[in-house]
Amino acid sequence: MTNNLTAPVSKRLLIALLTITIGVELILYLSGYSQLAGTIYDAIMVSSFFIGLKLHRRLHNGIKKTKIQLTRQFIGAFLLFILGSTIINIYSSYAFQDFSNDYEQYVETYSETVSDESDIIEPSEPMEPVDKMWEVIDEIDAVGYDIFTDILAGLEEVWRLAYIILILLVFKKIFPRRWEKGRRDIFVLLALFVTSVLFGIDHTLNSVQSWQYEIGAIITFANMGFLFGMILLWTRNLWVTVMVHGVYDILATLSWYYFEFIVEMAGLILLPIYLFLLVIEKNRQMKNSIEVVVTEEIAK
Repeated sequence: MTNNLTAPVSKRLLIALLTITIGVELILYLSGYSQLAGTIYDAIMVSSFFIGLKLHRRLHNGIKKTKIQLTRQFIGAFLLFILGSTIINIYSSYAFQDFSNDYEQYVETYSETVSDESDIIEPSEPMEPVDKMWEVIDEIDAVGYDIFTDILAGLEEVWRLAYIILILLVFKKIFPRRWEKGRRDIFVLLALFVTSVLFGIDHTLNSVQSWQYEIGAIITFANMGFLFGMILLWTRNLWVTVMVHGVYDILATLSWYYFEFIVEMAGLILLPIYLFLLVIEKNRQMKNSIEVVVTEEIAK
C-alpha cells in the first residue's frame, strides 16, 4: 500500500495536494473572519471530489468487490464509528466538561435559533397556504444548508488522504534506508497521528473560545479523526470513508433538530442488516469452496 501511496507525483497533482491541505488550513482560518473565505472553502471541498478520484487509485488494493461486499464494508465501518464516537463522547464529557457543556449549549442555541427564524407566524394566527409554503421553504433552507455542509465534510477524507501521501513522501525522502528495509508501518501511524491532530485543530481554527474549550475540542475531534483514519486504512476505500463521515454528520445534524437518538437508531437498524449480509457472503464463500473441491476431484 505504501508503494502505491508514494508513487511519483506530477507537478499538477502536487499543487492540487498542497491546495487541499495547506491551502485549506489557511482558508479555514480566514473563514472565521470572511464570508468569502467560507465560500472558497466550500468550493475547494467540492473540487476535492475530483482529486479524490485520482487518490483513490493509490489507496485501493485493486481487488474488485461485489455490491454486497461494499455495502457490508460501509455498514461495518459505520457501526464501528458509531461505537468509537460514543466512547469518545463519553470520555470527553468527563475529561473535558467545559468543552462538553459549551458544545451542548452551542447545539441547543443553534437549533433553537434556526427554529425561531423559521417560525414566522404566531401559532394563534390563521395560517394561509402561501404562509405555510414559505415556512416549509425556510425550514428546508435552514436545515438544508447544514446538510450540504455535512456532505462537504465527508470530502475532508480526501484532505486526510492527501496529507498522508505528502507526509509519507517526506518520510521516504528523509529516511531512505529505513524505507527500503520495509519498516514503513511506523511512518503510516505517524502520518495518521499528524492528520488526526490537524483534524482536531481545524475544528477550532475559525472560532475564539476559552483555552479549556479549545483543548477539549482539539483532543475530542483528534480522536474522531484518528477513528476516521483507521477506517480509511482498514477499508482501503476512500469513498466508503467519505460516506461514513458524511452520513454520520447528516444524522448528527438531524439529531439536533428532530430526533435526538437517530444515530443510535440507525446503528440498531443497520446491525441486523450487516449480520444478514455477512451470512450471505459466508454462504457464497462456502459454495465457491465446495465447487473448487469438486472441480479438483473431477480433474483428478
